[in-house]
This record gives sequence, structure tokens and C-alpha cells, in this order.
Amino acid sequence: MSPRVVLVDDHALFRAGVRAELDGLVDVVGDASTVGEAIALIRDEAPDVVLLDVHMPDGGGLEVLRQLAGDAPATQYLALSVSDAAEDVIAVIRAGARGYVTKTISGTELADAVRRVHGGDAVFSPRLAGFVLDAFAGAAPPPAADHDADLDQLTPREREVLQHIARGYMYKEIAQRLGISAKTVEAHVSAVLRKLQLSSRHELSRWAAQRRMLD
Repeated sequence: MSPRVVLVDDHALFRAGVRAELDGLVDVVGDASTVGEAIALIRDEAPDVVLLDVHMPDGGGLEVLRQLAGDAPATQYLALSVSDAAEDVIAVIRAGARGYVTKTISGTELADAVRRVHGGDAVFSPRLAGFVLDAFAGAAPPPAADHDADLDQLTPREREVLQHIARGYMYKEIAQRLGISAKTVEAHVSAVLRKLQLSSRHELSRWAAQRRMLD
């Protein structure tokens, strides 16, 4: 029996295209364009798999996952996004998604990903799996002397911001959690990048994971 699928995306043309691509491969039982529509539809249909856009105007995939946490435990979530940013991948997986693929995927590959997620596998587009491994597993920590020297460059607030970035939080979420503005968060991230001589948030996540800052 084909997995029953709900598609969540705020672009009508994209939803229509995905439906056409998946026709005959899986059973698309409904689609939604907003977080509210998605939550109501998922609760009504209890689908096997939800294809979930990450970025939508009203909160996107993260908000859907947060509001449905604990509901319909048999339903699996597969992020389908144009973004391949490490912070997006990490945040969605941390929120409960079972996989993350980009919108460059073909229809047959997407149907296969849906079936695999329904079967219990974790599925990622090839270059994205490394982000998750870096963030949640990490490598062996570096020598203690290097660890202390690097961390000593950072202020306590910079360490807090770095830890939140490594856990996949977005700037606005960090700002709310720490009671500061998103621009201040961005300034702290820029300072940390400069001090550690790193060039991206993905590198920050890797650096923090190697030092067990996610624990």
C-alpha cells in the first residue's frame, strides 16, 4: 500500500507540480499552504508522511512540528526545501523531522524518500547528512589546551550565542531566548566568526560540536 502523504508548501504552483510528480507513486491525500491549514489537515488525515516546507510566512515547518509535537506519533515528517543551509537542516531535524531533501530532487527520488521515511529510515540529500552528523555526533574533542585557548577568546554572551547557533536556532529565536535583539545576535555571531577565524555558521556548528558544546 502506498504511503498516505500530506504536502505543506505556501506556493500553489509548487504543490501542483509535486502532486503531478508523485501521481501514481504515493497517495497524496491533501495539501496545505499555511501552518494553520497544515495542522488541521494533519490532525484530520493522520497521514503516514508529511512533506514539509521549511520557510513559510507564518512560521513554516518548524512551527508545524512544534505545534504537533506528540500528536499523531505514527506520522513521519520529511522536510522539502529550497534551502540547503546547515542551520535549517539542524533546526528541523532537532524539531522532529525524519529527513531533509532539497527541491532539486526528482519525482521518483522524492517518492522513494517518502517510502523510506515511512519505513523508518532517516533520509537526506547527499551533502546534508554531514551537517546532522557534525551537529549531533561530533568528532573527538581537540586537546584541552587548544580548547581553553579558543574559548577564552569568547565572552560569556558570545559562548551562549554560539551554543544556540550550534543547536540550530535562528537569530530571532536566539534573540527571544536571550532577551536581546536579532541585530545584537548577528553582531555576536560576527565577532565569534572573527575571533575563531571561521567563515560560516556551519563551521561554527562543527567547531562547537567538536568541543561537546551541544551536550
